Amino acid sequence: MIPAVRKAYNQQFTPAQYQAFLAGIAADTGVAPAFRVAETPVFVPAALRNKLVQACEEIVDVLLRPDFKTITRDAIPPSLKVPNENEHPHFIVIDFAVCKAADGSLAPQLIELQGFPTMMAFQEVMARRFKTHFNIPDTFSNFFNGLDEAAYYQLLREMIIGPYAPEEVILLEVKPEEQKTRIDFYSTGKNLDIPTICLTALIQEGKQLFYLKDGIKTRVRRIYNRIIFDDLQRQADSIGAHVNLFQELDVEWITHPNWFYRISKYIMPFIHSEYVPKSWFLHELPVVPADLENYVLKPLFSFAGQGVLIDVTAEDIDRIKDPENWILQHKVKYAPAIETPTGPAICEIRMIYIWQDGAARPMLVHNLARISKGKMIGVGFNSKDTWVGGSCCFFESGDTK
Repeated sequence: MIPAVRKAYNQQFTPAQYQAFLAGIAADTGVAPAFRVAETPVFVPAALRNKLVQACEEIVDVLLRPDFKTITRDAIPPSLKVPNENEHPHFIVIDFAVCKAADGSLAPQLIELQGFPTMMAFQEVMARRFKTHFNIPDTFSNFFNGLDEAAYYQLLREMIIGPYAPEEVILLEVKPEEQKTRIDFYSTGKNLDIPTICLTALIQEGKQLFYLKDGIKTRVRRIYNRIIFDDLQRQADSIGAHVNLFQELDVEWITHPNWFYRISKYIMPFIHSEYVPKSWFLHELPVVPADLENYVLKPLFSFAGQGVLIDVTAEDIDRIKDPENWILQHKVKYAPAIETPTGPAICEIRMIYIWQDGAARPMLVHNLARISKGKMIGVGFNSKDTWVGGSCCFFESGDTK
């Protein structure tokens, strides 16, 4: 996105550097990525960075509405509500497509957002390895708000572990060894010293939860939740006996599962910003647009691009039996903003927030990027291309507040 920096990176790149980069990631985490990691980071110019931050803060303002829980009361499917919801999520991720504005400048457009953590530990590993193996200018940073590696991990420790012993805090997932994101579980364990536990390994006694650590029954006081609950519901019958997480339990959630639904595509119709495409709940749509080729149809309760209809027809809309669970969104046109040796690529940028208990607002801390050369963005859609996949951003100048 910054021609001089991009040209220099592409010219200096070698396949040997890339292989050393991947080997370094595996050495740091103890496992190779289960998804494609791109050959390049994304270099974000200051003007686009400022627009991204502005867009995020406008979205945060919506989350701070006094009536936010009221307007999102129907966001959580009744069968997926979990007791003891807290006042705000501890993690928020906001995904933007990089597009072109009417004046030709690069501008973000909101794609998705979630009250849920992302690959918090692995993204730092990736960024550090990019800096180790490639020439990343010193005037660029992957962090925000003056953070560095040490301060970032300290924030994660305070957020995830809090006042407890690390062995009393678990990263919880379903079949973690089978997840494509498992490299982040390894990174989290290595950097925070907390175990990753499969749901089927939990032991319940009354309202308390335990797991076996070196054969010793150990109390779980806090769950760093990585389970997507509608996914859990779909596979509940196939994973074997497990604790029912939808009951009252004596445990703290980081982040509470309900926030995955409250902060999601569900709130896009409530956000009014030049950086958020116009969206409607399908059952509240006043009239079906004549130019449906300019819209995309998204199910409210899905993830990783599942169920999204890019080429929408009137017949598609007529076939939907539960319009209250869908949104029609003005289509976003990605800009081929990244020049690579194998052709131009498009990208999405995920802005990562941490919201500490007692803080008035969440704080922007880090980022994630996805690079693609196809219609869909996501590490599962680009398996045959090069210079695509998971990546991270380096933002121009040290002033990344």
